[in-house]
Amino acid sequence: MKNERSKKHRVFQLLRVAIQAAFFFLFLYLMAVTHYPGDDYIGPVERFFHFDPLLGLTTFIATRVFFASFLLAGITLLVTLILGRVACGWACPLGTLHQFFSWVFKKARFLKPKNDGKAGLAWKYVVLVFVLAGSLFTLNLVGYLDPLSFLYRSFTLAVFPFLAFGADAVLDVLYGTGMTTAGRSLGQFVENMMFNTIFLQGLFIGLLLTGAVMLNAWKERFWCRYLCPLGALLGLFSRWNIFKLRIDEDKCIKCGLCNLHCETQATPFPNAEWKSSECVYCQTCAAICPTAAISFPLKPAPAKMTGIDLSRRKLVLTTFLGFAAAPLFRITPARKRASEKLIRPPGSLPEEDFLRTCVKCGACMKVCPTNGLQPTLSEAGPEGIWTPMLVPKIGYCEYYCSLCTQVCPTGAIRELTVEEKVDVKIGTSWVDKSRCIPYVFGKPCIVCEEHCPTSPKAIKLVEVEAKLPDGSIVTQMGPVIDLDLCIGCGVCENKCPVMDKPAIFVTSVGEERSSKNQLLLELF
Repeated sequence: MKNERSKKHRVFQLLRVAIQAAFFFLFLYLMAVTHYPGDDYIGPVERFFHFDPLLGLTTFIATRVFFASFLLAGITLLVTLILGRVACGWACPLGTLHQFFSWVFKKARFLKPKNDGKAGLAWKYVVLVFVLAGSLFTLNLVGYLDPLSFLYRSFTLAVFPFLAFGADAVLDVLYGTGMTTAGRSLGQFVENMMFNTIFLQGLFIGLLLTGAVMLNAWKERFWCRYLCPLGALLGLFSRWNIFKLRIDEDKCIKCGLCNLHCETQATPFPNAEWKSSECVYCQTCAAICPTAAISFPLKPAPAKMTGIDLSRRKLVLTTFLGFAAAPLFRITPARKRASEKLIRPPGSLPEEDFLRTCVKCGACMKVCPTNGLQPTLSEAGPEGIWTPMLVPKIGYCEYYCSLCTQVCPTGAIRELTVEEKVDVKIGTSWVDKSRCIPYVFGKPCIVCEEHCPTSPKAIKLVEVEAKLPDGSIVTQMGPVIDLDLCIGCGVCENKCPVMDKPAIFVTSVGEERSSKNQLLLELF
């Protein structure tokens, strides 16, 4: 009987691993196909985010607008109310990643399980309260630590580029050793994946992910135990779930194995100390119990919240810090005068609304076919770190493309059709006559005019005179900008043959989403 019941929970464990793998690879698949599909429409590849109640809640509080797609997050809450934190233990892709590396570190004996009691568990609730309090003051910081945003951003900006460069190295080896067939197959696969490989801060964001993973060598599922605000939110809802841990006192030999191997410090033993808000229903305690004393029978009564050591004093202090963070995060010159580099994607909301809505997931950067969308650092101030901006020197805004407007999970970038998008002005081009070839050398160059996609063209060629070093004057055709036609797509800057500092460049002034960031004089 004892062995039979242990086998049952072992089967649950294996089933859970299979489901975890399925959700993780579904997440990866949706991320991998978030690229130009050869059509104007990409489909709901951002759907995973809409099952995240923390993203939906904080975005709603910060913007006072409910995004209808987040109705799906109600499914996650309903499942948590009925079954507990199974979303954390069975579905969360970041939780799966941490669980995998915790298992690896245990097998490699870097991680030695130990009984931790309930120390430190309150920190994720502190993070949750801080994020919610900030949202009340329209400061949306959830994207920094929300598990889906964190994982998506890390894979897009660091892991996928790392894999692409790694594949290049493998290709060199394959072709160098004469294995051309294998090389062509691998090369074709990498090409089909259309990874963007150049990102500002890619190394830093990769190091953050590496650090989060390495913490599992100290404590199993460190992120889930101490940092995850989504886990804290679901923990608050899980106390009403109908499956409660029960220990058969007649069978229990008080060996402590259940506490030692608990993935999340839920403290299965003694039964009265079990914390339903921490339990992710991994079944480890029931499977490892040598006497099959642990089970999860139906028990509809709410569980006692013994796991949260968040005193009223801590709660008030954290709430105050969340309130205080809002003005502190806005002490930035960006609020007085817009950064010339802050060229937002077409369809972006006005800047203040954009910062309240964007969750910094990086989906728009993943789908950009030219790699032009990059994470900001200081251009939008502290609250705008890792939000998207166009960097024309790296990539431009493709004229017949509106994919970034389709994949934004929170509506920070308003969805546009291609016909709507081509008329959206996101900035203005300027000619640097001290570097432009016709103006300086008197030589012909029409690259920017040739690539200008608008119709009629925003870049005109007019006769200009260049004074050469020998004193002679040469007449040549040089570019000038028609400000009424230029949309700031950046293709001129990207294609300019002056490589280090292009002779034509784009700034954010004139963007149609802002009434402030405009030329102050009526020129025409």
